[in-house]
Amino acid sequence: MSEKAPKFDDRTGFCGCGTSRRAFLADYGMGFTGLALSSMLFRDGIARSALADEAAVNAPPTGLPMHRPRTKSVIWVFLSGGYSHIETFDNKPAINKYAGKTFDKTDLANPLDNPLHDKRSRSVVASEINVRDKYPIIYPLQVGFKTYGQSGIQVSDWWPHLGGCVDDIAFVRNMWTTDNDHAAENQIHTGRHRLDEVQPSIGAWVTYGLGSLNENLPQFVVLGGPTRSDTRQSIDANYLGPQYSGVPIDLNPAMPLPYGRRAEGVSAEDQAREFEMARELNGLLGAEYPDDANLRARIRSYELAYRMQMAVPEAVDLARESAETKSLYGIDQDNTKVAGERFLAARRLVERGVRFVQVFPSAYGVWDSHQKLKDNHTRLCATVDKPIAGLLKDLKRRGLWDDVTVVFCTEFGRTPGLEQRAGGRDGRDHHPHGFTIWMAGAGIKGGTVHGETDELGFHALEPAHYVTDLHATVLHLMGLDGRKLEVPGRRRLEIDHGKVITEILA
Repeated sequence: MSEKAPKFDDRTGFCGCGTSRRAFLADYGMGFTGLALSSMLFRDGIARSALADEAAVNAPPTGLPMHRPRTKSVIWVFLSGGYSHIETFDNKPAINKYAGKTFDKTDLANPLDNPLHDKRSRSVVASEINVRDKYPIIYPLQVGFKTYGQSGIQVSDWWPHLGGCVDDIAFVRNMWTTDNDHAAENQIHTGRHRLDEVQPSIGAWVTYGLGSLNENLPQFVVLGGPTRSDTRQSIDANYLGPQYSGVPIDLNPAMPLPYGRRAEGVSAEDQAREFEMARELNGLLGAEYPDDANLRARIRSYELAYRMQMAVPEAVDLARESAETKSLYGIDQDNTKVAGERFLAARRLVERGVRFVQVFPSAYGVWDSHQKLKDNHTRLCATVDKPIAGLLKDLKRRGLWDDVTVVFCTEFGRTPGLEQRAGGRDGRDHHPHGFTIWMAGAGIKGGTVHGETDELGFHALEPAHYVTDLHATVLHLMGLDGRKLEVPGRRRLEIDHGKVITEILA
């Protein structure tokens, strides 16, 4: 080497450039193994991210519940695109009674004149341009309803299997949000409108607060998503640190994770030795850079990846399930196979201790029925109805009902007015002002309907629930208080914390 080695001051332990002896040795004295690790970390963005001026993330909570938990795990089901609340779980006979009339020609209050409309609306375009939710011609319901169970709850004819489960379900019919476009998919998971600072997703908050029940599996698993690159926020941890983000898993047991198996020619023993050496080297780096959240997260991810090589393929190996179980989820039918496989995998994952499983049973935006609503919803409901009912039944029979809470939601509803853009005549536009979600399982009072919309299904009537009330309810069931999870230096808004929907708790 032509350059002289730097000289260290024996009194201070620092070289002339201000680097400590231990840091210098950690950075430069590891030979080829050190170079390999540094290269690996740089390719992964760790060395580069260490140069960025990022806010330090405080140490996570203890991992213990803050109060008595009512559930151990959550299966969060999200239907992308916005299903029609008034043609699924919120029957509004007045829509048929006044079909074809404009809002101002009925004997009901005009929902467009209600102060709630502007109070809860937030658009990225001028209000005189944003008229999408103001179509005044009332469009009739495209499906009938039946009454189910001892609770006598009405569900549309598109959900016959789920209808048989209503005595186990709590429906919340007065949800609302503010984004009238599909950034609402992120909003229902983070609580923030797209014009605001991005916040961690609900799955990230759960795993940040509680940690793992199974060190061989991710804490937060995602099946079927994120639906697109611009919906990554819906599973992201943001400033909490990447170790709390959702981990997308494929249902192919041979390759459930990208690069999730040993390279050809590498034995298990060789790999174990490699990981042991990496662990020791990582320990040195971690000691020198204790405040680098990304480094800590990536070190843990490498260790977790090694352990997951056996655990994840087994967890998603649906071949281990009986033919009867697969039939319960509709896996033996073409139209229900995709959703059925994802719900069954979710059950297997929570059974093995995964805290939060976020399931996207359908592709991005497919429920967005601007046109041909009847055709679209008839087909789409049939793809999810049997599988989701199968999940509820399977949780019960496997003794998981008191350990797992199921959340079923979408980003917004559909307007009661006929969408008229581009000559529309058989669809409904986005509707953030009022929609329905439901919950079931651990800690939930089944056979319950909470809240309501007005006679036309337009506005969620007060006291209504912004989407973070759903977050607060989930955290409460998990034994967490969202206000105590706040990270110093990252002050959250009051609306971010939400309020627990106590009326649906068992």
